[in-house]
Amino acid sequence: MDTAWQHTTVLLNEAVDALFTNPDAPDNSSNASQTYVDATFGRGGHSRLILSRLQTQGRLIAFDKDPEALLEASSIHDSRFSIRHQGFSQLAELPRASVAGVLLDLGISSPQIDNPLRGFSFRFEGPLDMRMDSTRGISVAQWLQTAELEKIAEVIRDYGEERFAGSIAKAIVARRQERGAISSTTELAQLVADTVKTREPGQNPATRTFQAFRIFINAELEELQQVLAASLDVLQTGGRLVVISFHSLEDRIVKQFIARHSRDEYDRRTPFAPAKVMRLKALHRIKPGAAELAANPRARSAIMRVAQRTPA
Repeated sequence: MDTAWQHTTVLLNEAVDALFTNPDAPDNSSNASQTYVDATFGRGGHSRLILSRLQTQGRLIAFDKDPEALLEASSIHDSRFSIRHQGFSQLAELPRASVAGVLLDLGISSPQIDNPLRGFSFRFEGPLDMRMDSTRGISVAQWLQTAELEKIAEVIRDYGEERFAGSIAKAIVARRQERGAISSTTELAQLVADTVKTREPGQNPATRTFQAFRIFINAELEELQQVLAASLDVLQTGGRLVVISFHSLEDRIVKQFIARHSRDEYDRRTPFAPAKVMRLKALHRIKPGAAELAANPRARSAIMRVAQRTPA
């Protein structure tokens, strides 16, 4: 197993503390003997800490698309642990009300960013891939070979919140017509830099475009909506939903989902019908502290939201 690229888990203790209903209560043994889900195993930081708190009867089910994450998981020799080579939207396959907590640590891990062969970063020369699961689907480079200008612009605008989306898309298509499609990370980064003449201080011009293509090629926001909906079904009453997000698009979806299900819903068309009772209770919004930010600058954009499943 290649250990050249290290990962520091963000909000490690805070996330696992939040996952357990009340880790300081005397009767916490009942929580520690139940089933939990780490829906984004990554390099296993959260999973290992969860396992350290589980009792013998407890179970931890992990999900991850990345073959390298599966390889990392193979080093965990614990009968209470299992991992599925699936996206976290497959959470819906678990039995209804069978889980005491679901943890989602969204985005990409440091090893994925720092490995040039994965194509996630504009800082390194590498193939323009960006797939979370390198065994399935098409890469960004393959998509850009045939994607229409309007679709490229839409992706950059909607998933990257990039105000120069149209200009970047035109430059990509012009480059494809003149010299063939872009195939490397540095080619894309340079093209964006040549196109975008102004940018926020300290931010690489290609940041938003790389984010947009990564989110699109992995259907990240669609999967997030699916897993959040599934969590309502698989969480038992009192179970916790813990979500760590790293950019505004993710956090907005999580925030709105929790808010929508944290209030009684009335059908205005039938005002005398019983209300659809709330299914979640919003609990916490937590950001990394000064010490964590000093040790791990990549944690600066992290926001963790916590909600608890209410009786149906």
